[in-house]
Amino acid sequence: MPTYEALPRFTTDLDRLTPEQRRRFRQTVAAFVEDLRTGRFRAGLRVKRVQRAPGIYELTWSMGTGPAGRATWEYGAPIVPGEQHIVWRRIGTHDILTGP
Repeated sequence: MPTYEALPRFTTDLDRLTPEQRRRFRQTVAAFVEDLRTGRFRAGLRVKRVQRAPGIYELTWSMGTGPAGRATWEYGAPIVPGEQHIVWRRIGTHDILTGP
């Protein structure tokens, strides 16, 4: 099972989301974790590198009405040998990409 940590800024961003937006993010993370295990991300997660931010990736999903949800993350040093470690950096809408 992959391990993770959340930067304080991510936690602050997460607290600003509505309960429904947080629920949709949790659903997306379940698919993300499955894909981490296989080593290949499904197209629907729209995982890609963030421009001008080396080592930072973004994950995109539908938040229902309004703009798409985005979370930025990076790979961290493994905590459990052989398992990926994810560092969650930001979560919200496209606006988070100004400081991923």
